[in-house]
Amino acid sequence: MTVRRLLALPLLAALLTGCGIRPTEVPTDFGAAPSRVPCSLAGPDLSTQSSHGVPVQVFLLCGASLVAVDRTVRVPEGTPDAQRRVIVAQGLLDQLAASPSAAEKDARYTTYVPGGMNVTGPGPKDPEEALRLSTAPARLTSYALAQLVCTLSDSAAAEGDGSVILGGPGAAPLRRYECTDEVRERPGSTQPPSSDVPAA
Repeated sequence: MTVRRLLALPLLAALLTGCGIRPTEVPTDFGAAPSRVPCSLAGPDLSTQSSHGVPVQVFLLCGASLVAVDRTVRVPEGTPDAQRRVIVAQGLLDQLAASPSAAEKDARYTTYVPGGMNVTGPGPKDPEEALRLSTAPARLTSYALAQLVCTLSDSAAAEGDGSVILGGPGAAPLRRYECTDEVRERPGSTQPPSSDVPAA
């Protein structure tokens, strides 16, 4: 009996060695999925909108391109068209210079337009659709100029042909700027196309 038991031990050991649990693929838990996709807002950001005002869009930077974001600009009732253009332009400028909302920051939106800029209507010898900025366009960064041109050219402040006439303060030369697909896609390396505007 003792001999049989001794002979059975190696057989039992072999069986135990060869019989095991096969390795299985176990999902690894890396935590919850991100709540927001970069450059994608889940819905209207009510914190940046008002129930009173003219619906507009401004272009903010997200990643390496410009993305349109909804805003509103207050325009008093009965404002003449000439003044309306300037009020809308100033409102858009203020919106561009403002810090993005919490939801927009979560979605990685940002802006390069500096604060404190003002816009006025045309000077005495300017075309009536011209807008003059307190900071010359040439002094803005490529990103800021692209944001400004694309926002203004797509608004009531523009002529309606996708271009906008901008100049610096005083009698600085005017230029007609356009917002193209290339500018929206690569604002850091593509300047808005522009051309000289002769005095009226």
